[in-house]
Amino acid sequence: MPDNASPDFILASASPRRVDLLRQIGIEPDQILPAEIDETSLKNEKPRALVARLASAKAAAIAKDHSGAFVLAADTVVACGRRIMPKAGTPEEARAFLKLLSGRRHRVIGGISIIAPDGSMRNRIVETSVTFKRLSKEELDFYLASEEWQDKAGAYAIQGLAARFVQALNGSYSNVVGLPLFETTQLLNGLGFNLGHK
Repeated sequence: MPDNASPDFILASASPRRVDLLRQIGIEPDQILPAEIDETSLKNEKPRALVARLASAKAAAIAKDHSGAFVLAADTVVACGRRIMPKAGTPEEARAFLKLLSGRRHRVIGGISIIAPDGSMRNRIVETSVTFKRLSKEELDFYLASEEWQDKAGAYAIQGLAARFVQALNGSYSNVVGLPLFETTQLLNGLGFNLGHK
């Protein structure tokens, strides 16, 4: 890398939503390299501990082969009460998740992990409270038919049709989409990343 070149920025995620969010704050990843790790929660693992562990593990998995780059990894879980709701795998599972969220407040917990070119790591956990209206059977059927629930934690995408279900939101909106932008910017600035270079 030439002396005057800025380090590469690598996003350790295949999520198109995270790419879009980074572009929103003026960052175009040089590489998108999803980390292949086991995302299964450990026995009795709490949501905040889960997202922190997964985000740091994803960042470390990519950084070990890409020293000298900035590596950003993130993980998002939806928690209702003590239950962690991962990405729904089937329409039946998505329906069960949405029924649980119906008329209730839940938490969207995002973990961010960034590794700098010198190997230093910074982590942050961001929590957003979201309240859904009570969903009718017709609303559930309509949303499930849209297939927007696929590949979404908690079986919904707030930036899509599910926006009509959100009665209240307290905290970071971008965290619910997939990456808390304010906190990401703060961490990058603290690590010496110049957002004007990307």
